[in-house]
Parts: sequence; structure tokens; C-alpha cells
Amino acid sequence: MKKWITRLAAAATCTAAFLQPAAAQDKGTVGIAMPTKSSSRWIADGQNMVKEFQAKGYKADLQYAEDDIPNQLAQVENMITKGVKVLVIAAIDGTTLSGALQKAADKGVKVIAYDRLIRGTKNVDYYTTFDNFQVGVLQAGSIVDKLGLKQGKGPFNIELFGGSPDDNNAFFFYDGAMSVLKPYIDSGKLVVRSKQMGMDKVGTLRWDGATAQARMDNLLSAFYGRDKLHAVLSPYDGISIGILSSLKGVGYCSAQQPCPVVSGQDAEVPSVKSILRSEQSSTVFKDTRDLARVTVNLVDAVLAGKQPEINDTKTYNNGTKVVPSYLLKPVAVDSGNWKKVLVDSGYYKESQLR
Repeated sequence: MKKWITRLAAAATCTAAFLQPAAAQDKGTVGIAMPTKSSSRWIADGQNMVKEFQAKGYKADLQYAEDDIPNQLAQVENMITKGVKVLVIAAIDGTTLSGALQKAADKGVKVIAYDRLIRGTKNVDYYTTFDNFQVGVLQAGSIVDKLGLKQGKGPFNIELFGGSPDDNNAFFFYDGAMSVLKPYIDSGKLVVRSKQMGMDKVGTLRWDGATAQARMDNLLSAFYGRDKLHAVLSPYDGISIGILSSLKGVGYCSAQQPCPVVSGQDAEVPSVKSILRSEQSSTVFKDTRDLARVTVNLVDAVLAGKQPEINDTKTYNNGTKVVPSYLLKPVAVDSGNWKKVLVDSGYYKESQLR
């Protein structure tokens, strides 16, 4: 009788194990290399991807490099050594990973560039991102609309800020914005009093808000003693906050002198609150939940030997190859639509923004 009970229990255990869904480790581990936790958007990216990968039966090794290039390189190499099946990398500097990615290729590890293009290597298989040129178009469009340039108003003074020169996306943001702003600059409706134009002059290393604030301080001191600044092209919310801090320091954003029109990107909480205070004018929202979902589905298809869904095979040349890409659509956000876009979609709770 005891033997029969033991056999029955063993059989039940085997049956239960068979019926249970496959454990996460059955599909292997995906390495996720993120640049920094200093921006809330990268924290959201990482969390969203881990959640999506786990839902599909993968383990996720998520690492943040805190904007330290050697640290990210070591993290990636360690993931390869540990035997990850795929690497998803948001690079700090997209030109520094060639050696590590050759090691990945030698081991058959697929590489997905996440939101930031990895340059100078054939060993990047796919790229998932938002339409980065369109991000710049939306940023500049918000400036055009707020100033009334289409209605013939002007001239207005504007200063230009770019993203980090080691991030390929920064050039797409800038080029997209200038495709809208340059005709107004050429016609004299927009005036760059500093004459600082081009990413070599307006780039902001590491997207650092303090760096942007220091540059804005210098611009205001040198070119706006008597003249008013009416608009600032800012490519990212963290930079926008630094710019606004500088502007407030000389009396802008007050009852006597309203804030200039200041753009942004990523819909970070401090900037959304700033928009609600009528300081920052707008931001560009990129739903990282969608980007995570697209990336995970792409990885799952690749590992299953299927053709992943892509929608761009022309735009993103990394200097060695055109990387097949999936581009998502960004959305402009201001005081008129923030609730619909950010709260009604479930991305934020209204209490986070008030």
C-alpha cells in the first residue's frame, strides 16, 4: 500500500510538472544593457522590457552603466560570457562596442540596438526606436505654433540646443527640427543671435542638464543683455529643466517676463509638471511600453527562427550597414492634451503629475 501511494504521488508530481507552463529559464536569458538610471525614461524602459520578456518565458539580465562607457562595455562582455541568447543594448556611445559585439557574433548572440543606433559594426542585427527625425519635427512644430510663425508673426529670437554628439539620435532630432525652423531662420522671422548652429556647436554631452544650464547662462550674458529671448529648441526634458533654471535666474518665467517657448522630449514627470505651471511649453512623448513590446516580440521571433516585423530598411545606416529597423510614432504633448495622452493611456496617474 505504501509503495502504491509513493508511485501515485510520483506520477502526480510528474503530471503537474508537465502541465505547468515552461519556466522562464527554459527559453534562456536575454541581456539588457541600459545607459543610466539618471533619467526616469531609462528606468521605465528597463522595467517594461523585463516584464515583457518574463511574460514570454525568458529570464532578463538588466544592467545600468550610469553613463560610464567602460562600465557598459564590461557589462556587455559579462553577459556574453554568461551565455545570453540575445543582447538588447541602449548604448552610451554607439561607436565603442565593436569589439564586444564581434565576440557576441562569434558566439551566435543576436544584437538589438535599442532606441540608440550602434555604429561602426556589422554585428548589429536589428534596431528598435521611434521615428527620431519626426521627434525633431514635432519639437520645432511646437515652437512654430506657440510663436504664431505661420500667421506671419515675428521676428523672434531663438537659441538652439542639441543632444549628446555621441548619440546618433541627437543628429536626427536636430535635423528634423531644422527642417522646420531653417526656413524661418533664412527669412529672418527667427534670429539666432549667438549664431551658434550645427551639432558641433549646440550639442550637449551626455544630455546633461547642468551643462545645458551653464551654456544658457553664457548665451544670456553674452547676447541678451537688452534683447529678449523668445524660444529655445531643447531636445530633451532634462536639458529643458536646466535651460529653464538659467532663464529663471535672470527674471524669466515671472509675471513681468513670461518664459520663452521651450521644447522637450520624453514626458518626464518634472517637465510635465513644468508644462502645467506654464513654464516648459511642450514635450514629445515616446511610449516606452510600446517600444519594449515591439523589441520583445522581435527577439522572440528571431529566436524562434521567424522573420521579425520591421517597417524601415533605408533610414539607419550605421556606417557599415543599413540596420533593419522598427520605428514607432512619437506624440507631441502640451497643456492641451497631456491628460489624454499621458493619464488616460495609463502611462502616469494624474496624482503623479499634480
